[in-house]
Amino acid sequence: MNLEQVRFNMIEQQIRPWDVLDPSVLELLHVVHREDFVPQAHRAQAFVDTELPLTATRRMLAPKVEARLLQELKVQRHEKVLEIGAATGHLAALLGHKAQRVIALEPDADLAAQAQANLKRAGVLNVTVLNQDGAAGLAEEEPFDVILLSGSVAAVPQVLLDQLKLGGRLAAIVGNEPVMRAVLVTRTGASDFRTVELFDTVAGRLPGFAEAPSFSF
Repeated sequence: MNLEQVRFNMIEQQIRPWDVLDPSVLELLHVVHREDFVPQAHRAQAFVDTELPLTATRRMLAPKVEARLLQELKVQRHEKVLEIGAATGHLAALLGHKAQRVIALEPDADLAAQAQANLKRAGVLNVTVLNQDGAAGLAEEEPFDVILLSGSVAAVPQVLLDQLKLGGRLAAIVGNEPVMRAVLVTRTGASDFRTVELFDTVAGRLPGFAEAPSFSF
C-alpha cells in the first residue's frame, strides 16, 4: 500500500469535500500520520470514511469529522486545550500541533496508555494524557481556551461550559441516534454562551456522561 497516496486520496476525496479548506489543517493531516494511532488490527482501514472500533464500546471518529472539528475550533498557538475522550491520541496529536498545551482525559486505562505511547512515538511533547473520566472537566486546570469532546453526548454539561475562558470554544457531537449534530459553543459572557450548529453526523458515546439532558441548546 502506498500510504502517501492513500493519505492524499483521503484528504482530497473525503475531507476537502466536507468543507475542510483551512490549509493549516490539511497540511497537518499529512504531518500527523493517522495510521500510527490506529490499532494494528484495523490499520489497513485507517483512511476509510468511517469510525473504527477501539474497544467493545469505543470508536475512533471518522477522518472527516476529526478534521472538521479541528478546523471549526480555530486553535491558536498560545491556547490551552482540554480534550475529553483521548482514545488512542490522534486528535490530541493534531491539537498539540496547534496549541501551546493540551490535556487529554481518557477513562479507559488501556486506551490512555496507548495514547501516551503513540504521542511519545510521534514526538508530540506538549500533550498530557490523564486516565480519568471527563464529564466534570478538569477544574484544577481551568479556564480553557478550547474544550473538545471527541465523541457524542446526550447533552453538554454546564460544568464544562463554565470551565471556558471568555471567548473560549467548546465543540461536541450532541444528540441521540439517529439524529446527532456537531455544535460549537462560544462563551460570550459570565453566563452567556452562543451555540452554532455545524453539521449532522453520528458518533460513538463518550463514557461517564449522563443521558438525561443537563444543558439545553
